[in-house]
Amino acid sequence: MGYAIQWVRSALFIIAMYVAMPVIAIAYLPWAIASRDGAFAACHAYCRWVCWSAGWMINLRTEVRGTPPEDEVLIAAKHQSFLDIIMIFGAVPRGKFIMKQELLYAPILGQYARRIGCVPVNRGKRGLAIQKMVTDVEKGNLSPGQLIIYSQGTRVAPGAKKPYKAGTGVLYEQMNRDCVPVATNVGVFWPRHGIYRRPGIAVVEFLPRIPAGMPKAAFMTKLEALVEARSNALMAEAGFVVKG
Repeated sequence: MGYAIQWVRSALFIIAMYVAMPVIAIAYLPWAIASRDGAFAACHAYCRWVCWSAGWMINLRTEVRGTPPEDEVLIAAKHQSFLDIIMIFGAVPRGKFIMKQELLYAPILGQYARRIGCVPVNRGKRGLAIQKMVTDVEKGNLSPGQLIIYSQGTRVAPGAKKPYKAGTGVLYEQMNRDCVPVATNVGVFWPRHGIYRRPGIAVVEFLPRIPAGMPKAAFMTKLEALVEARSNALMAEAGFVVKG
C-alpha cells in the first residue's frame, strides 16, 4: 500500500514538474530576452521549485554539501539522474553545461540552454566539439561562469561502472582552470528511468578543488578516485550497498 501511494505521489510530482517548466519559462521570458541574467534567474527559480516541491510532494529532501564555486572553474560531476543537474546548477551562480546537441532542439529547455551559454556536443564528433570549445575559451567567446561536465558522459545507475571520458582531462589541461569534483547519491532516490521516486535525502557534494596544472593522466586518476569514493560513501549513507 505504501509503495502504491508513493508511486502515485511520484507520478503527480513528475506532472507538476513538467507543467512548472513552461510556466516559469514564460513568466521570465521578457527578462531572459533582454538579459542573460534573466535566463539564469529563470533556471534558478525552476531549480528551487523542483527541490521545494520534491520535499513536500514525495518526501525527497535535497542537500548540497561542500562549497559551491563562484569563480571560473571546471566542475566535473557524477551524473545519476535529472535531479543532480537541478541541484548542481541551482548551487552555482553562472553554471553552464556541456550537453548533448539534441537537447538544444527540445522546447524551452533548448532555448534557455542556449541563452545561458551551454555548450552542445555532437557525441559522434566529441573531439571536434571539445576542441572548438577550448578555442572559444582562448578567444574569450565562451561566457564566464562555471563550466559543468559529466566525466562519464552519461547517467550512470548506482553501482554501475562506466569509464571516465578523456574530454574532462583535455578541458582541464587546455583551459588551465581549477577543477571542482562533485559526488552524489541522487540515483538511489531518483532513477534513470521509471516513475517511482524514493523518499529520503538526496545529496550532491562539492569536493575540494583540484588545482590547475596537474598532468592530465594524474588528474584523471585523482578525479575518478575522489568522485567514485565519495559517491559510494554517499550512496551507502542512503542505504545502498555498493558491491565490489
